[in-house]
Amino acid sequence: MTMRWRLRMAAAERGVWTAAHLRRLLASEAGYEMSAPSVAALMAAEPAQVKLTTLAALCTALQCSPNDLLELDTAADPRNGMRIGEWRSDHSPRNGSGMALTPSLLP
Repeated sequence: MTMRWRLRMAAAERGVWTAAHLRRLLASEAGYEMSAPSVAALMAAEPAQVKLTTLAALCTALQCSPNDLLELDTAADPRNGMRIGEWRSDHSPRNGSGMALTPSLLP
């Protein structure tokens, strides 16, 4: 599974070209204060993690949804040929019914 961070594209589609402009929008529209380096880092590269409060503030400031900021690649998992999100009923761990449910992302 691949997630793509689309903040720069989503911001550009809304006329926001700089981290400074986004930082001002976060403060004025969402009441959310972030340091200039933190906003610049979010615009420059894909973060390893994003707090839900930050995601919500970005969505408020840009008047968008999380789907505009994150793109999920649902291509087949090359390790097992299954599509992301499919479940298979083999392997452990077992649920209470005795049937094993393992996400397709696991080998």
